[in-house]
Amino acid sequence: MNELSGTAGAVPAGERVRVRLDLAYDGREFAGWAKQRGQRTVQGEIEEALRVVTRGAAAPELTVAGRTDSGVHARGQVAHVDVPAALWEEQGAQLLRRLAGRLPMDVRVWRVAEAAPHFDARFSAVWRRYAYRVTDHPGGVDPLQRGHVLWHNRPLDVDAMNEAAAGLLGEHDFAAYCKKREGATTIRTLQQLHWVRREDGVLEGTVRADAFCHNMVRALVGALLFVGDGHRGPQWPAKVLAAGVRDSAVHVVRPHGLTLEEVGYPADSRLAERNREARNRRTLPGGSGCCG
Repeated sequence: MNELSGTAGAVPAGERVRVRLDLAYDGREFAGWAKQRGQRTVQGEIEEALRVVTRGAAAPELTVAGRTDSGVHARGQVAHVDVPAALWEEQGAQLLRRLAGRLPMDVRVWRVAEAAPHFDARFSAVWRRYAYRVTDHPGGVDPLQRGHVLWHNRPLDVDAMNEAAAGLLGEHDFAAYCKKREGATTIRTLQQLHWVRREDGVLEGTVRADAFCHNMVRALVGALLFVGDGHRGPQWPAKVLAAGVRDSAVHVVRPHGLTLEEVGYPADSRLAERNREARNRRTLPGGSGCCG
């Protein structure tokens, strides 16, 4: 099928089509991505919109690349949903515009397309890239950016932060920077962690990994800010990582400075292989791991 369209001809009853959604949202008014009883969530809003625009023909259950926490934003989030093939053939070409008319203004779906065979928004992903934005301007945050930039009220040394970040790259057990979850591994491969100061003075940290455990990015940022303002030396974050336990000096920074910018996927021919890899038990050499 082409994007937003189906193929002509009869569709066997019960056949389903996997649809990929590329979306963005302002996380300030959401209790995170995942549905929660009595809470406004991104997943809940999109699933309800899908139910309404298809007139109840689909009872969608979205699978997402990364479950963002309460208050975290996304510019490049990816999800998939399986819908009846007959529905996709009949309504696929109009689905994007209909969703735009139904969704609230703080969440947008930018693209709706039939997914490649074996595509899974979560397990097919090979990396997720986040950005964290913070200003150390003595006057505070630009009011027009206040929902997306953290204010740190001490001057920050970007070079020291990048020196510290270099010691965290690679595959490690990030237990010291994660909120532990029963049965979930904290072994991750941190592919990129780098800070730049933009022309407007805002510091922007790029963080990319194959996956992230709960609170990992915000804890890493908290440790690097502690280096940047001189409270700790550049070697300290790596020492915390090696210790393998939470350090009370590592503060989990507020969520509003964090945005999921992009999710990376392999070539279509490698999707099935990647799905198997992502479900494998993860261990470090000479150590033990867990499924996750």
